[in-house]
Amino acid sequence: MEHREFLTIIEQVAGVPFEVTDNVACPTLRILARRITTGQAKQIAAHLPVPLRPCLDPEANPEKYHLDGFLQRVADQLDVDSVTAERLALGVFAAIWRAAGPDEFNDLRSELPKDFYPLMDAAAEAVPLPEDEPLFIGGLTHDEFIDRVAEQAGITDRDRVSRAVEAVLEMIGLRISPGQVADLIPMLPLELRAPLRRGNSRSRRGAVPLSPDVFLHDTAKRAGITRQEALKDLRAVFAVLPQAVGDKEYDDVISQLPGEYRPMRKHG
Repeated sequence: MEHREFLTIIEQVAGVPFEVTDNVACPTLRILARRITTGQAKQIAAHLPVPLRPCLDPEANPEKYHLDGFLQRVADQLDVDSVTAERLALGVFAAIWRAAGPDEFNDLRSELPKDFYPLMDAAAEAVPLPEDEPLFIGGLTHDEFIDRVAEQAGITDRDRVSRAVEAVLEMIGLRISPGQVADLIPMLPLELRAPLRRGNSRSRRGAVPLSPDVFLHDTAKRAGITRQEALKDLRAVFAVLPQAVGDKEYDDVISQLPGEYRPMRKHG
């Protein structure tokens, strides 16, 4: 795997800027290396991009800790809060899964306590292996989706539109059921599947009952825009979504959102 691809997976799954992913990957791998055997670390390292392989060289005596201890070490090392530490760890495990493949990933899993398993399962689901990626059968390409949202929202800044679309899809993935996420995946272009899966992974395989206010607040925060801007972009995404996924899948999504979400939507 190329170095940039590994870092891009962390960016997409953890929802962090690409420029910080290099500072996340190596420290997290070093913490992991202290929790597994030297032999397992070498096996995983062999599948990583060359610049990251030394990060799995144990620098200290092996340590025994559960998931909370692992995440606390990540939080301390990267100077982030516990929620962010979990997102970053999810991103790194997802990149390991994609780089090493299921056999090595399962060998790694066998050396870790069982409380790591939900995080590792979510990592594997967030980034399917290429042969597992469903074929695209939706109505809009990535560029068409972004262009139509931009037109609906009256925005010319494509970077802002892309951030907003990904933020909304991540929040939708968090708010709806895993089954509905699975139904939407083939309808979306490849570039837009990661945020939907990221939200689903954060939900721990269950729809999180977010209020419209929290949904809007978190969308704005993730996109780096104001609440007023987020509301405009959110309505634009909901207006374009049925063009991409079809009326049936769109209606299935809406059926999982309480009535108080209606003011946040233009369509339906």
